[in-house]
Amino acid sequence: MNTVQGLLAASVVSIQNSCFIYPACQNCFSRLILDSRRFNCLKCGCTGEAKDTNFRYRLSLKIADTRDLFDITVFGSCLDPFFGVTAENLQRYIQDLDQLSGETNTESSTRALVQAVETCFIGKRFIFGV
Repeated sequence: MNTVQGLLAASVVSIQNSCFIYPACQNCFSRLILDSRRFNCLKCGCTGEAKDTNFRYRLSLKIADTRDLFDITVFGSCLDPFFGVTAENLQRYIQDLDQLSGETNTESSTRALVQAVETCFIGKRFIFGV
């Protein structure tokens, strides 16, 4: 599934959603169902303690080459250099920031992260392996 079939040089037109990090199953990388103490993967049945949850990047983009628009999703550690930290560490920083600021609603930190990602990606040209 990780084999590159071709390369596409394209510019990022927009960010498609504001959820850049998700709790990921260690076995199949599917999104986990989390509660306050446990996690559960609906795809492969993996379970564990919430404190042991791994996080992964998922960046959905609308991109354009010279003639077409595409929706593309970039997953995983290939985004570490762009964010400067692993998804796990970014999630920890966001949680710590929310706790320090006393935020019960994470909307302000999410909004700041979305704005930073838009600034870094929109209008920039990348080569995507598809």
